[in-house]
Amino acid sequence: MHRPFLLALLLPTALAAQQPVRGYPADALPLLARRESVMRDTPDSARLRADLAYMSAEPHNAGSDASRRIAEWALAQFRSYGLEARIDTFQALMPMPRVRSLELIAPTTYVARLAEPAIPEDSDSHDAGQLPTFNAYSADGDVIADLVYVNYGVPADYDALARLGVDVRGKIVIARYGGSWRGIKPKVAAEHGAIGCIIYSDPRDDGYYVNDVYPTGPMRPPFGTQRGSVMDMPVYPGDPLTPGWGNRPGARMLPRDSAVTLMTIPVLPIGYGDALPLLRALGGPVVPTDAWKGALPITYHVGPGPARVHLVLGFDWQVRPLYDVIATIPGASAPDQWVLYGNHHDAWVNGAEDPLSGSVTVLEAARSFATLLHTGWRPQRTIKLALWDGEEWGLLGSTEWAETNADALRTNAVAYFNSDTNEKGRFSASGSHTLETFMREVARDTPDPNGAPNALAAITAFDLSHAATAQDSARARARPFRLGALGSGSDYTVFIDHLGIATVNLEHGGGIETGIYHSIYDSFTFYTRFLDPTFAFERAQAGAMGTAVLRMADAPVLPFSFSDAAATYRRYVTDLDSLAGHDLGPGALDLAAVHAAVDSLAAAGARFDSAMARATARGAAWLQAPARQHALAAINGDIYRSERDLTDPAGLPGRPWFEHTIYAPGLYTGYGVKTMPGIREAVEQRNAAQAQAEAAAVAAAIGRTAARADGAARALTTLR
Repeated sequence: MHRPFLLALLLPTALAAQQPVRGYPADALPLLARRESVMRDTPDSARLRADLAYMSAEPHNAGSDASRRIAEWALAQFRSYGLEARIDTFQALMPMPRVRSLELIAPTTYVARLAEPAIPEDSDSHDAGQLPTFNAYSADGDVIADLVYVNYGVPADYDALARLGVDVRGKIVIARYGGSWRGIKPKVAAEHGAIGCIIYSDPRDDGYYVNDVYPTGPMRPPFGTQRGSVMDMPVYPGDPLTPGWGNRPGARMLPRDSAVTLMTIPVLPIGYGDALPLLRALGGPVVPTDAWKGALPITYHVGPGPARVHLVLGFDWQVRPLYDVIATIPGASAPDQWVLYGNHHDAWVNGAEDPLSGSVTVLEAARSFATLLHTGWRPQRTIKLALWDGEEWGLLGSTEWAETNADALRTNAVAYFNSDTNEKGRFSASGSHTLETFMREVARDTPDPNGAPNALAAITAFDLSHAATAQDSARARARPFRLGALGSGSDYTVFIDHLGIATVNLEHGGGIETGIYHSIYDSFTFYTRFLDPTFAFERAQAGAMGTAVLRMADAPVLPFSFSDAAATYRRYVTDLDSLAGHDLGPGALDLAAVHAAVDSLAAAGARFDSAMARATARGAAWLQAPARQHALAAINGDIYRSERDLTDPAGLPGRPWFEHTIYAPGLYTGYGVKTMPGIREAVEQRNAAQAQAEAAAVAAAIGRTAARADGAARALTTLR
């Protein structure tokens, strides 16, 4: 053990020693600070760089032998740190393309390249084993039709087309990436009668209009193409053939024609180099507004025709294996309470940024925990670290694992921490609002690689620099960190939306705009040149996640804040009042019961805060006394099960898999969150009766949470 490491163990950081940490007594903070210094100091830039180089050395899409090799390598890493680890194998429908072709057949001809060219400056762009450019879960099809340009292909764009007298029935549409999640584009196209969908990357959004293209700059070159799934994940994610139950080999599977999340029309992504001849051939009206114009050197027309295209797609529709890697650190005093942290390991191609920039921070956090174990520390609660497979296809590995282990997770899971991509930029987090103060404190105690005193100070400085009004500035100073709300788009979805487990997604990013997402150019060369050359933000991510998991695993009283949740829910209800008045008319929706439930939660939250303060003021020895451990474990069980109270077993209208009443992705936003989604979407659909019924469900859920918080407060108050 070398001298700097000894000093890290012996000397608490001044910041952590002086500042309160929710859920901990003051006399426990020096020891916590020593442990946290290990979590922040152990991650090593050279190791992060080496791990990223190894993991991104070859394409490793889910279902491939390369994905299995990455899982086996990660397993060996966990075990080399001395951690218990295993691979859990699942399976899912993952159809690979057999036939792909796109031709312009009138008024001129053009055969699309449908291939991304290798470049000399990036050796990985030459790798064998690259998946072709395609959209997973597209339908098979051989269709010929006139082309219609639909802008971003969201519902409002079809309203604009209707005003122009343009009908897409029987047509093939071409939409540009952006404005919504990609799977919404063919979904809406099919609902309007289109028979095929092409999705292209316009240079205005991620090409030369923004910056120089790769390899000169970070933006998408002409034939760079965004692969990606078009599964209808807002209905349910995971294997399309096993909704609600895990797909282990031998599991019952739906017939493919019963899987409602599969796209019903053929869908193909292309680069703007292939899109230009198609769009140039369009006639019809000029696009209705500047918001429809991209940056290609043409006048943008909507059609239909005279451009006519022939699209052919065929897939093999095979079930393929998934390899989830799970490491476990058993808890000492509450082993049946689990704190989980995961990131996926599969990529569309090499995936240096997405997802391996996050995967390597999981490994370094794991190594930090192993280092801490060597000091004699044991977590009070069990820690589970996961590298999921199949995320890119539709959150497959995490969903199948969680559905298989649903009963145990509902009983035991305290919280789930998720990461995905990570790069230079600010600390940002979204998740369950009972964890807002908790995450604010993590940001306060996380170093900022850009030189601010800490990540919280960096967030505040950014918000102040972008404040449009004096009111915005005052809000940034008064409340310098707010946890965002989670929709979907990464592996946290099954944990929060389906199982009701308190969840946080944490990342660093936003420091640079790039255009290599889901392409062959998402490589080690690109990452180390543009995204985090010194791996300082990778170190910060590993330290921040390690700190969050450690605090949650060891907190004598779980650091949930019902007051934070009530304050956020109040904003949601106020916003819904305004929305309902506009969309349904004054008095059409009565949200009094929801307001009353939020008031009850706020009052219960205040009582819980007081009870927690009194309990932690008694000190670490009092809280850790064996005579109190059983009662305290029961109290903590009530605290973390409060997130389950926010679920409704009936689920959301038309999509019962999504059980959370406060957060869900929107049916037509894909990744984007809808808060209090049952109410909000009913209001947007002008369905007052359904909105009222959903309001009753939300009020009941918040009421259950308030009662749970009150019970925990009483139990803490009477703890002897």
